[in-house]
Amino acid sequence: MEPVTVITGRALPLDRSDVDTDQIIPSDWLKRVERTGFGAGLFSEWRENSDFVLNQERYDGASVLIAGPNFGTGSSREHAVWALQDYGFAAVISPRFGDIFRNNALKGGLVPVVAPADVVERLLRAVEEDHTVEIVVDVEHRRLAVPSLGIDVEFPLDDFTQYRLLHGLDDIGLTLQHVNDITNYESSRPAWLPAMPSELA
Repeated sequence: MEPVTVITGRALPLDRSDVDTDQIIPSDWLKRVERTGFGAGLFSEWRENSDFVLNQERYDGASVLIAGPNFGTGSSREHAVWALQDYGFAAVISPRFGDIFRNNALKGGLVPVVAPADVVERLLRAVEEDHTVEIVVDVEHRRLAVPSLGIDVEFPLDDFTQYRLLHGLDDIGLTLQHVNDITNYESSRPAWLPAMPSELA
């Protein structure tokens, strides 16, 4: 996982509420065994409509998704996070997220920014009108800023999760921080205890 300090970029407005993970990445895409390539399936059923916002060229290259409340509800599929990231999004702004989705996002390096409903509504309208509006998600200072609109608000992020994002540490990265302790422990384990196949070679 790459470190995330500050995300600066244009946004795409998804003016829908209660978007669940099956809508983010439909179940027929879950047959893939890789973690890549899911961007093509992002909102794939909605993208069949030529007017859908992801089909509008002016939003190409947007790195921030702005959505209505209750984004990422439903099943616990991590594929929803992978699809958003594979498409190019680094952050999602919403008044409220599904708990499991938010947890999966933070563990994968996608920043879910919880912002007041009136701020999100203002952002949606502004980006619909002007696709060049620049959004700044500052993980280090836990701030969401839109300089052109005079918006600068704090978003919730606990210290440990902030540390993980700033240092690019997923669960494996956290474990590898203790590799010396793990190695020392494994070397001192009694021989009669069960061993991993690699230890038996």
